[in-house]
Amino acid sequence: MPAELLASRRDQTLILTLSNPGAKNALHPDIYAAGIEALETAERDDQLRAVVLTGADGVFCAGGNLNRLLENRAKERSAQAESIDQLHGWIAAIRDCSKPVIAAVEGPAAGAGFSLALACDLIVAAQSAKFVMAYVKVGLTPDGGGSWFLSQALPRQLATEMILEGQPVGAARLHQAGVVNRIAPDGGALEAALAWAEQLGALSPHAMMNIKALLREAPSNTLAEHFEAEKRSFVDSLHHRDGLEGITAFLEKRAPRYS
Repeated sequence: MPAELLASRRDQTLILTLSNPGAKNALHPDIYAAGIEALETAERDDQLRAVVLTGADGVFCAGGNLNRLLENRAKERSAQAESIDQLHGWIAAIRDCSKPVIAAVEGPAAGAGFSLALACDLIVAAQSAKFVMAYVKVGLTPDGGGSWFLSQALPRQLATEMILEGQPVGAARLHQAGVVNRIAPDGGALEAALAWAEQLGALSPHAMMNIKALLREAPSNTLAEHFEAEKRSFVDSLHHRDGLEGITAFLEKRAPRYS
């Protein structure tokens, strides 16, 4: 069976499912291309309000396929570099998506699979889910932005421990550290993520887009620069139709209806 990214839809949520039977949903360049295309489609579809990324058969993603990596060692270095560029293109598309992207993690999220989960805006993990930056175990170093995401999200000592040791870390510990947002019963991560996506889908899509942009910019902005970014965003949101609907609905004591 080929490695593929399955796309389906539930109401206003796009569900992307990593599928690579027999290989714990290991990644492949075909998946990266499909992921970028799916997110581009989601951007153009005003009826889609959120994206959920999950894995098939009770596994999120085992990361890269080691057999394919061995094959790439026999090729020019540019072959592996190109593959990583494609992965990074998908990671960037997840980060740049104007709609909230939620990872629903069951089982292991390893290597680039962990990086994929970290790239999402929010993470819902099953109780027994395990996260591991396993690269060092096979003499490799992280890709997919994993070292960047962890260094941003965790104290330096904890991020260093996770990447240097390459030991699995449970969902509960990452929840305590603030990396995992919510814990779900085993087998229930997808449904919990979809319920959360539905809640977020009832909020202003325009405000959501602006909030995501502010959060992306914040780490590289000075406070003065971020004051300006917040001012632009606030004024833009106030004069958007969603701002009018949100304020009017609040004053009229009714639920807002965003188009």
